[in-house]
Amino acid sequence: MIGTGVGAAASAPVPVPVGQTQLLDVDEFGGRVERTELPGGLRVLTETMPGVLSATLGIWVGVGSRDESPDVAGSSHFLEHLLFKGTTSRSALEIATAMDAVGGEMNAFTAKEHTCYYANVLASDLPLAVTLLSDLVTEACNTAEDLESERTVVLEEIAMRDDEPSDAVHDLFSETLFGDTPLGRSVLGTVESIEGLTRDDVDGWYRARYAMPSIVVTAAGRVEHQQVLDLVTAAFGSRLAGDARPAPLRLGDVAPEKPARPAGLIARRTEQTHLLLGLPGMGRLDDRRYAAAVLDAAVGGGMSSRLFQEIREKRGLVYSVGSALTHYAGTGSFSVYAGCSKKRVPEVLRLVREELARVAAEGLTTEEVVRGRGQLKGNLVLGLEDTGSRMSRLGKSELSYGEYLPVREVLARLEAVDETQVRAVAAELLTRDTCLAVVGPYRESDLDRL
Repeated sequence: MIGTGVGAAASAPVPVPVGQTQLLDVDEFGGRVERTELPGGLRVLTETMPGVLSATLGIWVGVGSRDESPDVAGSSHFLEHLLFKGTTSRSALEIATAMDAVGGEMNAFTAKEHTCYYANVLASDLPLAVTLLSDLVTEACNTAEDLESERTVVLEEIAMRDDEPSDAVHDLFSETLFGDTPLGRSVLGTVESIEGLTRDDVDGWYRARYAMPSIVVTAAGRVEHQQVLDLVTAAFGSRLAGDARPAPLRLGDVAPEKPARPAGLIARRTEQTHLLLGLPGMGRLDDRRYAAAVLDAAVGGGMSSRLFQEIREKRGLVYSVGSALTHYAGTGSFSVYAGCSKKRVPEVLRLVREELARVAAEGLTTEEVVRGRGQLKGNLVLGLEDTGSRMSRLGKSELSYGEYLPVREVLARLEAVDETQVRAVAAELLTRDTCLAVVGPYRESDLDRL
């Protein structure tokens, strides 16, 4: 995903007085993006979209699996499940019934660096969404009984991940690249860590981490900023007090110069072998991320990309092949995924490595850079056609970048990427040591030959 914030070298935004609303963007259709910091450090961002009839609300907490120690691995994700089991004023059934009664959708997700609870409703039902989500985030019971029932659900989710090789290989790649670090561990945790979690572990995580300075409320759709402020202020009540300011922007640790180990394997009798070849990437505040995004698009980001054309279209060796950039605070990754029969693995890996080496040495052509920019710009705009994506962009901008950039500014930064910038990024990025994650019918001794 392309970042929407400032680069690492830019100066930090000047703090805005508590309670003062900033107008971050306005368009010719009546759309507005506004931000207010409330007492206690809670932030509220809204995007008014006059042409829709719905609204999506998100409550973001700046905590994820990257904050966990090995003994409580999976706590953030476990808690995401547990909060839906009931609050001091509502049972799980009452929560679900209230949302179903208005045809809305309510869910949550946990990532490496944040957790989000969201609801998509008709604009007229926004007060209900604020009430329910704020209740989950501030008044969850987290009982021992609920923990035991949800423990089984989380263990089933881990088993489901393990049964899907294309999912398992991504967690294996993170482990191979980042090693025994929070970024190397799965968001889900392990069977051992989940079985070992106690009610005190999970509820303690909730009490310590779900604090106002770490929370951001975002809403997009047919909403008015003052309306959302009034609803949030009423819902959070006395918690909006004190002189605490928002938690500082996460900057991350020093990025690894090379993978933790050269290869990782999950040995399994599968029809297809699933491969991820990758290397350490750049952090999300790196100004070069726009050039890296153009590089990624041209190398493996679509049907016209080099890898897709060379490996699937010309040779028919795979059904799926493509590259991906991932950014975290302070570090990231670049990877290439492919799924193919075991007998084709050596040739597929040879072609991937040759293409990456060629791009590292020669860069991209003018046509590829132009096409990559166009692909990214189109994907960005088309991906923001619904209220959920707009709500998500607000939350990630605030938590991950500490600043909101209008879409037109991101488009301008992409348009400014040229061949020289892409060549420089390719020469540095694609010459780093790689690691390989494999899920398929192999033994450890086989990896040395791949």
